[in-house]
Amino acid sequence: MEVKGFGGVFWRTNDVEALKNWYKEVLGISMGDWNGAIFTPESENETIFSLFKEDSEYFPKGQSVMLNFQVEDINAYVEHFNNLDIPIVKELERSDYGSFLWIADPDGRWIELWEKNNE
Repeated sequence: MEVKGFGGVFWRTNDVEALKNWYKEVLGISMGDWNGAIFTPESENETIFSLFKEDSEYFPKGQSVMLNFQVEDINAYVEHFNNLDIPIVKELERSDYGSFLWIADPDGRWIELWEKNNE
């Protein structure tokens, strides 16, 4: 037996249409009539499964799961978010793992954007 990868990410929201529109406008994620999108990973894309302690300050304690999207050109996203008046909830951070930026969706769910360092 072997886990091959993630099959999906699912959650509830009070206004599916509004959230679909927000994800399309803000992150360019178009969702079909079935309220979902399919991502086909590129060869350099990685999916991280990581656990955090309950008292971690990395993302809000009231949020049990955080989305992380791997992106290209995180600086372009900063400009895009500024143009849309999307608040950045945690400033751009650069580390050995890459660059990270955080915004929140209309439900208040933090979303992390990650640009890998070129190796």
